[in-house]
Amino acid sequence: MYSGNQWGGSFEIADGAAEDDHSRNMDLDRGALSRQQHHELDETQQSWLLGPPEAKKKDKYVDLGCVVVKRKLLWWAFWCVVAAFVLIGLPIIIAKAIPHKKPGPPPPDQYTEALHKALRFFNAQKSGRLPKNNGVPWRGNSGLSDGSDAKDVKGGLVGGYYDAGDNIKFHFPMAFSMTLLSWSVIEYSAKYKAVGEYDHARELIKWGTDYLLQTFNSSASTIDKIYAQVGTAKINGSRPDDHYCWNRPEDMAYPRPTIAVSSAPDLGGEIAAALAAASIVFRDNAAYSKKLSQGAATVFKFARQMGHRTPYSLRQPDIEYYYNSTSFWDEYMWSAAWMYYATGNTSYISFATDPRLPKNAKAFFNILDFSVFSWDNKLPGAQLLLSRLRMFLNPGYPYEESLIGYHNATSLNMCMYFPRFRSFNFTKGGMALFNHGKGQPLQYVVANSFLASLYADYMEAVNVPGWYCGPNFMTTNDLRDFAKSQLNYILGDNPRKMSYVVGFGKKYPRHLHHRGASTPHNGVKYSCTGGYKWRDTKKADPNLLTGAMVGGPDKDDKFKDSRNTYGQNEPTLVGNAGLVAALVAITNSGKGAGVTAVDKNTMFSAVPPMFPAAPPPPSSWKP
Repeated sequence: MYSGNQWGGSFEIADGAAEDDHSRNMDLDRGALSRQQHHELDETQQSWLLGPPEAKKKDKYVDLGCVVVKRKLLWWAFWCVVAAFVLIGLPIIIAKAIPHKKPGPPPPDQYTEALHKALRFFNAQKSGRLPKNNGVPWRGNSGLSDGSDAKDVKGGLVGGYYDAGDNIKFHFPMAFSMTLLSWSVIEYSAKYKAVGEYDHARELIKWGTDYLLQTFNSSASTIDKIYAQVGTAKINGSRPDDHYCWNRPEDMAYPRPTIAVSSAPDLGGEIAAALAAASIVFRDNAAYSKKLSQGAATVFKFARQMGHRTPYSLRQPDIEYYYNSTSFWDEYMWSAAWMYYATGNTSYISFATDPRLPKNAKAFFNILDFSVFSWDNKLPGAQLLLSRLRMFLNPGYPYEESLIGYHNATSLNMCMYFPRFRSFNFTKGGMALFNHGKGQPLQYVVANSFLASLYADYMEAVNVPGWYCGPNFMTTNDLRDFAKSQLNYILGDNPRKMSYVVGFGKKYPRHLHHRGASTPHNGVKYSCTGGYKWRDTKKADPNLLTGAMVGGPDKDDKFKDSRNTYGQNEPTLVGNAGLVAALVAITNSGKGAGVTAVDKNTMFSAVPPMFPAAPPPPSSWKP
């Protein structure tokens, strides 16, 4: 009666209501029922033939300890790293493995180019037996009989430098020039090395200090005289001497007497400063450095002798007209500071900071001309040098009071440099008239530009951004801008659009008041007056005095390129020493080689780490 179950099992028939449902179902369309049964059988058969449906795959995870991540994500990250290494890392490794030349320092700026030339001027000014590598082909041996009348000087006074366009050796400005060069090397030795002039600058200093050691008995501890000059020149004279004759140094045939002085607090102080500063420059040569510092101590002692404190130029007409010294208290302060840095002997710093010294020197009197650094006024340089001690070491009591005074005076001096405060006049072209429009203005410009640049570097070395000039805050960049403006004027940024450094730029002086540059090097030895033809000719100098900075233009920016205008067209040792110092201070060349602004430690290598209290001055001490 019931259809069979093809897949096993039984169909159970429920009673009651189930029967009513069954009887209703019996009335359905049998065709539809047949199709439904076949469909159900097909699904059943398929599940039997194909097996159970496939189970859904589960994601696999990796436990990294601090986090659990999908394995797929981990593999994806790994292959990204591999791809990045191949596409980025591998080319970098290969590129770095290929040898490359190290990048050189930046190209030299105009200040470095001028520096190279300015140093060569000293080679052209050398007296004595010249080295083969002197580098000035038109110069030769000269002055080999100098000092022959100084019987107490073994070998005479051969060597040193001629002062300017004549052939006199003035020891006062020569010593100052060596001090300036040494100071610049001490502060900027790294820059000198970076631009390839370190050895050259040291050789020039040694040429000068070797000679200065001959000007007194440097092997003794006590001396009673010092030689101040070789060669003389009478004003409007009619006898052969260093001004009456116009000769190359190699052709000199006239008398060149020496001048010795038994009282020279100024000259002795300046020579002591030069030797002391150079002893720091040559610390790598212990024997020579010791010789210099011992000589400096001897001549400093001579300069301080009681009863011998009249200026070296007093009643000396052959000196007074050219390099008259107006005071010696500034040299006392200047040389004492250098002696302290060179030796570390606290008696020198005690003397330099004794309140009576700045009082006698009128260092704090706010006198305008005393703020101008020059061969005759060392006060601004001495005050900056002593400010350095306070800024970098700050020794405290009992030196602090005077050091604060020197520091304040230095800041005030710097304020006076700026045109806005109208302390000094400036030409319309921008040149500072530190000597009030007199001859040789540029030597004052460069010396004070050096101090401005150096003070800016001192402040930056101790992280001080500037200082106040009254209510006006001035920055270190303001100081450098002043120094740059003055150097730019000298190098061609002036109304005449000419350089006042020979050989720099396209337009520069061609008719120097200089015997060696104006007289041909042609094998002819011209007589005393036979050289006049070369003095008076309108032709340009046959010998290029490379690097010579001339005196400079007048207060109206006017300049006459003539040998007769010696106030404008004559170069000097002092002028070029200041130029070299200012150029190396302001140049940016060498900074790519890791050059720092100033070498803070070189100056202090002899300074004791502790500053004991200064002993009271002896009863005989009279400043």
